[in-house]
Amino acid sequence: MLDYDKEAGAYDATRGGEPRAEAAADAVLTLIPETPDGPGHPGRPARLLDLACGTGIVTRRLAAARPALRVTGADRAPGMARRAAARLPGAVLLADSRRLPFADATFDAVTTVWLLHLIQDSAEVRLIVAECARVLRPGGVYVTTVDKAAAHDVGSDIDAVLAGRPRRPPSDAGADVSAYARAGGLLPAGAAAFTGVGQGRSPRSTLADLRRGWFTMLPPDDPRAEAFAERLAALPDQDRRRPDPRFGVRAFRKPAAR
Repeated sequence: MLDYDKEAGAYDATRGGEPRAEAAADAVLTLIPETPDGPGHPGRPARLLDLACGTGIVTRRLAAARPALRVTGADRAPGMARRAAARLPGAVLLADSRRLPFADATFDAVTTVWLLHLIQDSAEVRLIVAECARVLRPGGVYVTTVDKAAAHDVGSDIDAVLAGRPRRPPSDAGADVSAYARAGGLLPAGAAAFTGVGQGRSPRSTLADLRRGWFTMLPPDDPRAEAFAERLAALPDQDRRRPDPRFGVRAFRKPAAR
């Protein structure tokens, strides 16, 4: 896994920046009701936890789009949390997604944008989803990105070159995440998608990613890596980005108390 303290400074610029953040926030918000469901709480502001908030670039947009929403950002990497705190002063804390420092039923919504695909152990993914369910109030909604890797390079010549590379099973597969949500007492509550603006790869940028070790099952010192590198280098239009990916988002609701 990348060192996200080191990545923090360049993270936004290399991940689509504000356009991608806007697209992600808009998709997430389509799945979060304007008014909390469940038992009435007169005068209580709705609360949202953006878990693994990174630099806060999406978190800030969630807060700006819903002024009545009390938004909290949390991240395990100090470098990321510092940047997020600059965007949302007083609203960001360090937290481990496997052991959240919140009481049961604290939030009306919990979001995890670009978290589950990073976790290699399926038991940990299950634990994270269970923690998100635990801190949700009855009627609350959990929203998460799914199937991230499957969205890249679909149908492109880069996709054809990389088709035979070794891969680990995706930890954010939509079917698996849905099963973990059900195990945590959550019910399906909708889906959305958004374009990863600026995330379309070119052959040259993909080759650079390969050299950096971004393909975790194909480290740069693996003898097979050079064969893939040669095929990427032979593709036409080395600097032309192929189509941007379309990322999936799913929502799950905690049943309201009866």
